[in-house]
Amino acid sequence: MMVWLAAIYLGLLVMKAWLAVRAAHSETPRATADLSTVGIVQPILSGDPRLRDTLAANLATIPTALFVWLIDDDDPVARDVCEALRRAHPRVRIEIVSLPQAPEGENPKLFKLERARGIVGSHIFMVVDDDTRMPASSAEAIVSSLARGEVTTALPGCLDDGRWPSALLAEFVNNNAALTYLPLLTVCPPVTINGMAYAMRSETIERIGGFGPIMRSITDDLAVAEQVLKRGGRICQTAAPVWVETTVVDVGHYLRQMHRWYLFALLLCLRQPVRMQALITALNVTPALLLWSIAVATILEPSTAAIVVALMVLLTRSIALMYLQRRIYGRAIHRPLLSIVSELLQPLHLLHAASQRAITWRRRRYRVHADGSFEVRS
Repeated sequence: MMVWLAAIYLGLLVMKAWLAVRAAHSETPRATADLSTVGIVQPILSGDPRLRDTLAANLATIPTALFVWLIDDDDPVARDVCEALRRAHPRVRIEIVSLPQAPEGENPKLFKLERARGIVGSHIFMVVDDDTRMPASSAEAIVSSLARGEVTTALPGCLDDGRWPSALLAEFVNNNAALTYLPLLTVCPPVTINGMAYAMRSETIERIGGFGPIMRSITDDLAVAEQVLKRGGRICQTAAPVWVETTVVDVGHYLRQMHRWYLFALLLCLRQPVRMQALITALNVTPALLLWSIAVATILEPSTAAIVVALMVLLTRSIALMYLQRRIYGRAIHRPLLSIVSELLQPLHLLHAASQRAITWRRRRYRVHADGSFEVRS
């Protein structure tokens, strides 16, 4: 039984890694793009100690773009950071827009994006989270890929700050991003986008009615994707990497972040046809359950053969992940022990998301409904 569990686990892993690399290298060669036609829209919220450095990095790598920074009226720290960066980079076009809190029942991020439409104008509308570094080559890849889809999105990689909660979150992203988004491209078109970085032409936003029709959806990236698909548009998932630098200060912060991500992923899965749900489950849930089975079997019957098989699984797993990361990201970003812990925690995060529909997001507590709508909790 142990051998069969190991064979199925490694077979799934190797198949997904192969499909991911194949999808990445089947992309048309990345053409250069005029980034002066791009409006990089960033809803900004203070609190992360790396906010200034992350925003400054994008100014340095994409200096010809228009930057639209959307801050809250009651966030003086964000205002100070943005104003200081604008003074330090006088040659870069930076628009700072201060807004009141979103009305009750409206998505705070979509509320800000809707206000940015008039500022971006005819520019390509590129949404980049405030904790995301966008390499110029990735920005060019996303923009040039608009020839193949109405909305194009990047592939996240995560850089941690050395704290173990941050590193654990980073392992989750780095283990799963390429293995989740890319393999499905060989059998079906994308059904959603990565909200950390995506781009659309202004006329596409006009065609879907702007962000107003989806303002009451908590899952902003999924809602945008569904609006595009409903109107016959296409989503282009690229393998262009962007680097996420989220500071996770403690276990509670880590659990809240994972709970939110898993709940959003669960909502996405439940909206798919039954066949797609089965495929998503087989590719993304089964491996963690198999790894648990291997661990439990080894603990209950710790024979030499069982231990050898378990160690071979873990070694092969690390080699496969590092190989994939080098091919996708250009370097290995793998911590073996935390990587294993991250995968073993995944079924627990899924159970938490399935049983608890209230999340903490952007300093507020929300109750999330099955259709993606939400209400503020006290």
